[in-house]
Amino acid sequence: MVNRGLTQIGATPTMTKADLVEEVTKLGDLTRRDSETIVETIFDSVIGALKSGDKIEIRGFGSFRIRQRKPRIGRNPKTGTKVEVPAKKVPYFKPSKELRDLVNPTGNASRAQEASAGKAEQTEPKAEPGGTAA
Repeated sequence: MVNRGLTQIGATPTMTKADLVEEVTKLGDLTRRDSETIVETIFDSVIGALKSGDKIEIRGFGSFRIRQRKPRIGRNPKTGTKVEVPAKKVPYFKPSKELRDLVNPTGNASRAQEASAGKAEQTEPKAEPGGTAA
């Protein structure tokens, strides 16, 4: 396993805000305080935009938006009694196709090869019954 500045939490490595600050610090002539300011500014901007109802699109990464959940009747898992769950807004992240392809490179490569093979079959000339191509 390659260590990319990730903190080990449980069984899988997890990138924390401190790890992200460290990655930004490594990029150039920045102090840790400057890097913390950059990371905090980005997070504050995303949170502020979501609070005001804006959608955030980052090309090649994904988009953030708020989804409205309807009120519903839930159940208390301990007692089994019905509980009213009020309507609420929840943040939602939708990854871009590029990010999905980067996370799942092998599955998409084989699908891309299958798709290109299918196109090649469609573009090849059909053989006539006599054995000559049209």
